[in-house]
Amino acid sequence: MWLDRLAGQQSASPSSSQPGSRAYSPAPGRRTPSGLGPYLTSSQRPGLTPRSSSLSLISNDSSTSSLLAASRRANGSALKQSTTAYAGPDPTEVLDKILGQGQDEAHEQPTSTITQHDLELQFEFGGLSLTSLALSEEPAKESSSVHRPQTVEEYERDKTRFEDLHRSIQACDEVLSSVETNLTSFRDDLAAVSADIETLQARSTALNVRLDNRKAVEKGLGPIVEEMSVSPVVISKIVDGHIDEAWVKALAEVDKRATAHEKTAAASASGKGLQDLGPLLEKLVQKATERIRDFLVGQIKALRSPQINAQIIQQQNFLRFKDLYSFLHKHHAALAEEICQAYQNTMRWYYHNQFSRYEIALRKIKLHSLDKLDVLGNEDTSRKTGVLSSSKLPGPPHDAFNIGRRIDLLKTRDQTALSSYLAEEDNGYHYLEVPFRNFNLALVDNATAEYTFLASFFSPALSYSTISRHFTYIFEPTFAQGHSLTKSLVSESYDALGLLLSIRLNQHFQFTLQRRKVPAADGYINGTSMLLWPRLQSVMNAHCESVRALTTALPTRPASKSELLKLSAAPHVATQRFGQLMHGILSLSTEAGDDEPVVASLRRLRSEVEAFLTKYSGQWGSDKRKRERFLYNNYSLVLTIISDTTGKFAVEEQEHFEGLKTAFQDAA
Repeated sequence: MWLDRLAGQQSASPSSSQPGSRAYSPAPGRRTPSGLGPYLTSSQRPGLTPRSSSLSLISNDSSTSSLLAASRRANGSALKQSTTAYAGPDPTEVLDKILGQGQDEAHEQPTSTITQHDLELQFEFGGLSLTSLALSEEPAKESSSVHRPQTVEEYERDKTRFEDLHRSIQACDEVLSSVETNLTSFRDDLAAVSADIETLQARSTALNVRLDNRKAVEKGLGPIVEEMSVSPVVISKIVDGHIDEAWVKALAEVDKRATAHEKTAAASASGKGLQDLGPLLEKLVQKATERIRDFLVGQIKALRSPQINAQIIQQQNFLRFKDLYSFLHKHHAALAEEICQAYQNTMRWYYHNQFSRYEIALRKIKLHSLDKLDVLGNEDTSRKTGVLSSSKLPGPPHDAFNIGRRIDLLKTRDQTALSSYLAEEDNGYHYLEVPFRNFNLALVDNATAEYTFLASFFSPALSYSTISRHFTYIFEPTFAQGHSLTKSLVSESYDALGLLLSIRLNQHFQFTLQRRKVPAADGYINGTSMLLWPRLQSVMNAHCESVRALTTALPTRPASKSELLKLSAAPHVATQRFGQLMHGILSLSTEAGDDEPVVASLRRLRSEVEAFLTKYSGQWGSDKRKRERFLYNNYSLVLTIISDTTGKFAVEEQEHFEGLKTAFQDAA
């Protein structure tokens, strides 16, 4: 059975990779001389034709033995080659054709027969019987590792496959060679880069050292070099640049350098750098001074242009470059004074011209004319109207003693002066406080703007006292013009309420100037007050004189019976006027103190009215009841008229007339 399993195997040479511990192998420790297995199967399976001879692989045949050896190594079997019945072509011839050997090459066909020695061989089966050995797995593995001979087609197929494998291996070799070349080049480049990095590190270290040294030197020499140098950009800007914010910055740089140069030159001996810098700074300062002069003169000329708004030029061209004047005053004080004087003269002309035109427009406003006939004791009820000029034109009736809506001028929030155009086009009649308020309101606003500009532009070069003198010089003709207008309005007027309204407006303007911190205009306000208060005193004295004259005109004896029939206990017309006049004065004096002249004047007028009423009641003679009724009615009327007034002064007057009313209440 074991011999049958070995039939048909082509080669059974041991594999070099077979493990050494094969206890089941039946191969003996020695070989037969022929190099074949120990047996040649003499018995053939049914249907198979036995070969007459078997191949013998001779060890000195290089081509055949190498092929068979390779076949044995590939098969991995340790069995010897056995011969089986084979009816195909001669394998030797096939190998010769494959290996390219000639037909005439002699092939030795060794033959072998079983000898007695072969029969006497002892086989070691590892303690297994033949049946156990045949059924074991290892022989099955050996049997499975035995290959049948290849056909030509299989060989050609394997040859093609191996050729493809060979080409693939060559391609891999080429790729690996290219990779090797690239890696070699990369190694060389990496070495060069490493050398460059080392060089750069050395250079970086050297540069760091140089930088630290330069910083140390710059820290010590920087301030000195900065004081002894001027940037070319600054020089170019000062000489040729347009005057704008950048020019102002360059000017500040020049001023800083010039100041530092003066201090350094005065503190220590002049070095070569300072000697070279001195002339350059001097020329640069002169050039800057020249350009500042031309710029400021051009702006001053622009103020004289017709229909120009001076405040726009002041805000956009002067205050925007206010550092220019400070630089000019610092480096050329005489020229700065001349520029300042030119500005003062220009603005002096500007304000005088503008307010002259405005005064002309205000003089065209039609005003109620209140003269000496509009006094308290005048019996004539006719009214006259007029304008500020000397011409008198008849106008609508007016009430010289009723405050009415005239007080709204103090309570209004509209702080805008009437424009010249509207003043010229206004055809209505007004009282004297209307042109007074508009002119002075415009004057106060312009004075505030001008003083604020002077304080902002000329300081700190000029002191505030000097600025106040310049302000007074600029507005001197305009203030005189305002006083002239006020004097023309009040000099011939007997409008006590209009005068007191103007006084209150003037006080309001004074508070406004104090809130705006414009003390330079206090002289004008005080001068206006000196025009208004005396005139009000004069008008109040005229009222007192008129009431006194009215009292003197009354008869000293009681009226006759016929005259008593004409007498009436109703309030007198003078009482009505006095009550309205007192109401107006008290309404305008809610915050007045006892030291104001109007308080004493009103009390004096009140005494004259009371004297008049007392003497007038004497016409009833011995009829006490009618006399007291007449007095009660008059005092009650005055109390009723002034009952809605407020303030300390008003309360005192109300209490006074309340006492008089109570004194004569029984007769009513």
